[in-house]
Amino acid sequence: MTKADLVEQVCERAGGFSKREASDLVDSVFDTIKEVLAEGEKVKISGFGNFVVREKGPRPGRNPRTGTEITIEARRVIGFKPSLVLKSVLNG
Repeated sequence: MTKADLVEQVCERAGGFSKREASDLVDSVFDTIKEVLAEGEKVKISGFGNFVVREKGPRPGRNPRTGTEITIEARRVIGFKPSLVLKSVLNG
């Protein structure tokens, strides 16, 4: 499913929205989620799941082509844990 598909679903299910308004709404939701995650906070969507930002420390790595050892820098990654409701929908 693409973002355009989501906009289409919002138009069909919510009704009363033009495609432009539905697109703005979807963009607004995504922008809000991105901003909250960038601040390091957790995003909890009831019935769907949790998005969590984790810190990964620096660690040793290896260039697979040359075999030389390198240090992989510290970074932040996003994890997702589905809710029990979503798991039950997926697994019948």
